[in-house]
Order: sequence, then structure tokens, then C-alpha cells
Amino acid sequence: MGIATSQQLTKYYDQYRDTEITFTKDIIRALGLDPRQVYVKCNGGQWPCIINSTSFQHAKIIVGTKGGAFQALAVKDAPTASIRFCFNEQEDDGIITFLVSSRVAEIRPYMNSKDLVIVTLQFTARPPDDLIEIVGRLLEANANAIRRREERVLINDDSKRKLNLAKEECNVIVQSVPRHCVVRDLSFSGARVILIGLSQYLTSKEAILRLEFNEPSEIVSVRGTIVSADLIQGRKDVCIASIKFDEASLPLSFKMHLNSYLTTVRKTQLSASEQQQAVSAPQVEQAQTAQDQQQA
Repeated sequence: MGIATSQQLTKYYDQYRDTEITFTKDIIRALGLDPRQVYVKCNGGQWPCIINSTSFQHAKIIVGTKGGAFQALAVKDAPTASIRFCFNEQEDDGIITFLVSSRVAEIRPYMNSKDLVIVTLQFTARPPDDLIEIVGRLLEANANAIRRREERVLINDDSKRKLNLAKEECNVIVQSVPRHCVVRDLSFSGARVILIGLSQYLTSKEAILRLEFNEPSEIVSVRGTIVSADLIQGRKDVCIASIKFDEASLPLSFKMHLNSYLTTVRKTQLSASEQQQAVSAPQVEQAQTAQDQQQA
């Protein structure tokens, strides 16, 4: 996990304070959450629980009505409790664990079940920076997938490294037939790839682009449609195809890889701009001083 600055953490917290995420399989995989290591602590006891959702204000867990956790949490006066999060640190093969202090705000049946309840744990203070960073990156990726959907990343050695893209060579499955291709650029909305084939047999066909990433090591399948395929000059059998992604099913891990690249490049550009301004400031001041002396 990258190290976010205090300014970035404050931005995440202020911008996404009330945004709640539900731990679907896609989100669990993208964040590296280990659901087997999530516990609720209360009155000196500790019990495993199912984490249903979280925001920076509260978390919702699912427990059984016949277990010790329910007995401890369901007392008359809302008790204090802590929820233990556990994430796999994808870059270093380690784990990140922390406790979030809270109190029981609400208990209600889970989907009309008599055996399960969903417990809302209201955080008693701002949650640990680790939770803000992990969840904040996910929420930022979702936001930028809309706001920066058309920004294209040209694939070269530098962008591959920053994207953690293993290689530009990959497979694209067109009508259930795998084809080797080379990725030329990527965006949240689509990609351009070079592949062997006749343009008339590729255009308007459904496609699945399979990209191999590092950290974590995974193959991400992105669904879309080939909206155009143009022959490369001098070749009758090699096309450059434009794939429009199905953005509703865009894998979260793909969003996070692309967002990490875009935000890194943006920070580098801002840093370079600030340095240029710092260098230029003395020159402007000297010119102004000289002008003032001439006028005097």
C-alpha cells in the first residue's frame, strides 16, 4: 500500500466521509480484505463476524442471534465495542490490522432472518489512517472512472511500470476465440489494441480484454465491444481495434490500477509546476526591483 500524505488523507476523509461501501466479492478482492480475520470485541470478549459495509462514520456487521457477540452487543444500554479490520498488504506480502472504537447504534434483523442480525457500529472518533487510505483510494478510483473516463494512457515502459502492467502483450477474446494482441493505450472507457484479423470481421463484435497486472499478481478481464477496426498501412491482415468498455461491469481492480497511474502523474506535474514557480519567483522579484529603481 502506498503512503498517503496527511493532506491526501484529510481530503479523502472530508470528501467521502458519509459514503458507504458494501463488501462485495469484487471489493473484497480489490482491497485485499481478509474476512476470516474480522472480529468484533465487546465486554472483554472477541467474536468473528461478517463485515457487511463501512464508511468513515460507521460499519455494519452481521452476527448470529445465538452467539456470544449478539448477547454482548444487544444489552439495554448501547455498549462500547471495537471492530478489528484485517487487510493483506499486496505489495509486501504482509498484513495490516487495526481496531476501530465504536458503539452500538442499531440492531435489526438481517433480511428478515430470525437467526441473523445486522449491527450498526457508530465510530466514536475519526477512524485510523489505514482505513481512510484503503477505502479512500477505492472511492477516488470510482469517482475518477467517471470524471476522467476519456483520459488515455499510452502504453510504454514508464506507464507499464506505474500501472503495474506486466506486459503490453495480452489476449483479447472475440466471439469466444482468443487472439494475441498488443495494447497501445488504455482509459476507463476503452482501449486500442493491435491484432491480426480482418476489420470487417472484428467491428461490432463483443470482446474481452485480458490484462496481466503485478502487485497483486492477477489477470483482469474487461468486457467491451469493438467499435472500429482499421487496417495498419502496408498490412492487409493487421488491424488497430478500438474497444469500448462496458463501464457498468468495469472491474474495480482495473479502476484502481488506472487511477493510481493518473493520480501519480498528476502529482508529478503539480510538483514540477510548483518547482518552476519557485525558480521563477526570484527572477520576477529582481525584474520588479530593477523596474522600480528605473522609475525612481
